Amino acid sequence: MAVFDGLKGFKVTFGQMVQPRVTKQYPEEKRKKPGRFHGRHVLNRYEDGSEKCIGCELCAGVCPAGCIYVRGKDNPPDAPVSPGERYGYVYEINFLRCIHCDLCVEACPTEAITESKILEFSFTSRREAIYTKKELVVNNDGTPKRLPWEDWRVGDDELTSGWMRATSPGGAKDYEGLVHWSGELGQGVRKPEAGQSGLKDEDASPRYMIRQVESDRISKRHGGRVR
Repeated sequence: MAVFDGLKGFKVTFGQMVQPRVTKQYPEEKRKKPGRFHGRHVLNRYEDGSEKCIGCELCAGVCPAGCIYVRGKDNPPDAPVSPGERYGYVYEINFLRCIHCDLCVEACPTEAITESKILEFSFTSRREAIYTKKELVVNNDGTPKRLPWEDWRVGDDELTSGWMRATSPGGAKDYEGLVHWSGELGQGVRKPEAGQSGLKDEDASPRYMIRQVESDRISKRHGGRVR
């Protein structure tokens, strides 16, 4: 009788042995990351190559972990770095402190700082964990720089501004899908994302809202079609 009681204890174990395996062989196999995943930061540039950062230091001020250090400097009149009067002369992020809350992204007035999908770091020193402006500014094709200690996979460098493009102004659903952001180097003006309704991303366009009915209603309020 005791033998049978012991076998009953293995009922769940034996039942799971014949079930399909759900374990992924990390890091060879990785789970697909969502479009608004919070990963390593990037500093974006406009379509003409100029930097979006104006050195206002709002990202550093709002950071709850105090991991961002920024210093602004006046733009050289003969060779301006950014369209504004100032630009980010020094920009550093200490990823030993960063909690990837994305508050810096929301605070930035020029959409200069956004996040990629890369999260796998393998630092061998504290110095490598402090990313400077040289490592954060995107390449000439608009893609993030890939550092030797980062494990990049296909898709990690896409949709670096996903969260920003999915959030409508003030949370008003009437403006979902309406473009309120500037173009990016190598990407142009990205399409809006569906974020507050059940509509799909492919229903969006770079110029019109996802929901055309709502777009027509808002455009009448402003005396013409919203573009």
